[in-house]
Amino acid sequence: MASLSSFFVLSPRGDTIIKKEYRFSLGQSGAEKDLKSSVEMFFRKVKFWDTSKDGGWDGPDEARAEADESENFDMPKVDAPPVFLLDGESFLHIKRSGLIFGCATRYNVSPSQTLELLAKIAKIFKDYCGTLSEEAIRKNFILLYELLDEMLDYGYPQVTSTEQLKMFVYNEPIVTTPIVTEKTKGSNGKTASAASVHKPVSVGGVSSGKSGKNEIFVDILERLNVLFSANGYVLNSSIDGCIQMKSYLSGNPELRLALNEDLVVGKGNGQSYGAVVLDDLNFHDCVNLSEFDGSRTLSFYAPDGEFVLLNYRIASEFRVPFKIMPAIEMVTPTKLEIMLTVRNEIPAENYGANVVCRIPLPRATATVFCEMLGAAAGVEQTAEHLASERVVEWKVKKFSGASELSMKIKLSLDSPSTLQTRKEIGPISLGFEIPMFNVSNLQVRYLRIAETSPSPFRWVRYVTQSSSYVCRL
Repeated sequence: MASLSSFFVLSPRGDTIIKKEYRFSLGQSGAEKDLKSSVEMFFRKVKFWDTSKDGGWDGPDEARAEADESENFDMPKVDAPPVFLLDGESFLHIKRSGLIFGCATRYNVSPSQTLELLAKIAKIFKDYCGTLSEEAIRKNFILLYELLDEMLDYGYPQVTSTEQLKMFVYNEPIVTTPIVTEKTKGSNGKTASAASVHKPVSVGGVSSGKSGKNEIFVDILERLNVLFSANGYVLNSSIDGCIQMKSYLSGNPELRLALNEDLVVGKGNGQSYGAVVLDDLNFHDCVNLSEFDGSRTLSFYAPDGEFVLLNYRIASEFRVPFKIMPAIEMVTPTKLEIMLTVRNEIPAENYGANVVCRIPLPRATATVFCEMLGAAAGVEQTAEHLASERVVEWKVKKFSGASELSMKIKLSLDSPSTLQTRKEIGPISLGFEIPMFNVSNLQVRYLRIAETSPSPFRWVRYVTQSSSYVCRL
């Protein structure tokens, strides 16, 4: 892998929290560039990315603000790509917990390998800080610079294993409590986990967490990709799932985790009715599969930090948790009505959290009126027209199972409706999270731990999230 010129971590505001320069950067003119100016240019590019050019917004921020307010400026705002060229350098970045992990290089590096390296660095920062936040990084910057010195040598990757880095690290982490507000919880759509799961890994054999509990956390996460037709029928669907673990067990005992007895890997393997069928399955290197074929049991020694025990994928049909049923009616040539019904198909004892439905509107939209119909008592929901993005955003904080909600959107247009106007409506996207529920029915039968003292706590959680949940119009 070629060398990186620099590495940096930026806050959502663009403040530089961590930066490390490995090579002098040269601009297109051949003159040496300051790292600070390069990072500022990078953030401006990411913040004001412009799809009308080959790159982002190159003008002053004030000019972009004036263009946004102009009636003639009608360019949709999109996220910057993870890799782009700027002033003779390649910039690569990922986003984690609102922070930007980025790097620059003058060499022809492998983009996928470099993005994987950035993801590894973000994971190691989280393992050693306990939580990934601006406050945690600022309080532990000495520890993180020490880690960077071991992970990258003159810009070349060296060690990216949490367990191997422990023998080179001598600074103790400063534990910070993650702050979860309604705003941040709603923006990333994630259910808050237990506070003890945010403890950093032990350094030098001594636990750095506030709690000395002997415990292990297991998350069964599933991300759904579903495409609906305009009639509400499922055209394509798949599940990307994983079992993610984080261990705070004293010593390093052997763990035995058992899955469904009727688990079938691959289609056409003589599966019975009701069996859990996984199309693809891959395991972490630490897993011993000697008993998997017979009893669907995995035995392993958990590595330090957070790790993914196994990944799986399901491409066969399954019962979708939410059904989207839209209808468009033209009242007059300049007035349209969009009727949208979302039905929750999960059991009544479960619920969808932080449900967000986005409906794109045509460019000719003049006024928008949203009316929520048949709302059940106690359902907290809002609908807002975001004129700058030309979408209606419908939010439901807690969507109970075995129920449905409807909304009517009345549009007034500047000009008579045409076929092009109808094409500009949609597609409708739905974002949600369902705690303690999974669509695939993959279950952890038991988690056994070799003799440890004191008796360990086992925390198992099921979470289903939307990845790409879209309905065509």
